[in-house]
Amino acid sequence: MDKTSVIGLLLGIIAVGVGMVLKGVGLEALINPAAILIILVGTVAAVTIAFPGNVLKKVPALFKKLFFEEKQTDSKELIALFMDWADQTRKEGLLSLENQVNEVNDPFLSSGLQLAIDGQSPDFIKDVMIEKIEAMEQRHEDGAAIFTQAGTYAPTLGVLGAVIGLIAALGDMSDIEALGHAISAAFVATLLGIFTGYVLWHPFANKLREKSKQEVQQKELIVEGILSITTGDSRLIVQEKLGSLLSSKELAELQARDSDG
Repeated sequence: MDKTSVIGLLLGIIAVGVGMVLKGVGLEALINPAAILIILVGTVAAVTIAFPGNVLKKVPALFKKLFFEEKQTDSKELIALFMDWADQTRKEGLLSLENQVNEVNDPFLSSGLQLAIDGQSPDFIKDVMIEKIEAMEQRHEDGAAIFTQAGTYAPTLGVLGAVIGLIAALGDMSDIEALGHAISAAFVATLLGIFTGYVLWHPFANKLREKSKQEVQQKELIVEGILSITTGDSRLIVQEKLGSLLSSKELAELQARDSDG
């Protein structure tokens, strides 16, 4: 479970709910079927028009990615692994790593290692792996764009809902008290549009991009690691190259662990 997504969502709901109560607005004002229909169904409709089906079918997987952490190998563990492989390669050659291919759980790492074992040139290996990273980035951006567009449409639909409500309210001005309630209800659509746009959809898009960035960084580390063992770098050189991708604290922990080992 991604606790930050859950905590952020709860805080957003609490902030608006408590803020409404403090302003003297009852939470029952949010129970407005017309406004909910216009905002939620309208946003879904706009997004459906904006994106092809092969992109939209990823939405359930995107929500899973937002609220659940994907297990990734720790960067320090990866670097330590490449350092061990560098030692093994210099002593026994690249073919000695053949048994490691089937033991690696990461398909990206496994495929890169197989290319190295097959004797492909470092330039070829780098080109192939970078193309895979770029294709992954594009897929991730397509997913994030769905929520970005939803965040753009929702507030505008909120204004549309308010206009529809005002048209209905101003259609009969004989009862001033009823008119006041109708105008108040009309702005619920605006509230829901702004809330979903800027507390849900835009933050969701940003979260997906941040997770994508982290995944790209780890895959770039893997590329550098594969290239290092392919060119026969020593254990120390591998640590220096890949350690530059770590924070100073993580690098210190890696160095301490290696010296203890």
